[in-house]
Amino acid sequence: MLGLGEKIRAEREELGFTQSDMARAIPMNQSNYSKIERDMQEPSIEQFKRICEILKLDANYLLDVDEGDIPKKDRELLKAIKTIIKKYQ
Repeated sequence: MLGLGEKIRAEREELGFTQSDMARAIPMNQSNYSKIERDMQEPSIEQFKRICEILKLDANYLLDVDEGDIPKKDRELLKAIKTIIKKYQ
């Protein structure tokens, strides 16, 4: 099973982006971005959101979340939160 950083790196390379490209787009320091890919640093929520947007990745995939493992009431709450986020983006 790949870790968060490995998944991000694999997708970035697949799309032909450099670490510098990603750091500029997020925006953040390239050295810190490199630490994320090496699983030495976790991204902030905003950085994580930008990484998902740039690489067109689902947050559940990156975090190894299987929505089937989440109780029904919590899945409904997540759905409502996603709807609100989309509305205000």
